[in-house]
Amino acid sequence: MPEVSNAFVICLGLGTVFVGLICLVLLCGIMSAVVRAFTKNKETAPAPKAAPAPAAKPVADAPIENKQAMIAGICAVIAEELGTDVKNIRVVSFKRV
Repeated sequence: MPEVSNAFVICLGLGTVFVGLICLVLLCGIMSAVVRAFTKNKETAPAPKAAPAPAAKPVADAPIENKQAMIAGICAVIAEELGTDVKNIRVVSFKRV
């Protein structure tokens, strides 16, 4: 069997990939045209407009329901990131920004 050069193998691989990609692009274009042809005939009614949402209370003004549990969770995450124990973390102040 004759020896095959590395350049030939690379060109054959790249050629196969690009031919496959070109085929995918062509198939997507054909499928898009087919779908457009079938949906073009159907009359679509305009979508009903949604009612405006009621004005919500800003999140910053909402009270924290379970502040101690949230502080404990935040401390656990910080301890995990720092590689230390939760006992070594002391919360001095907890404010919203």
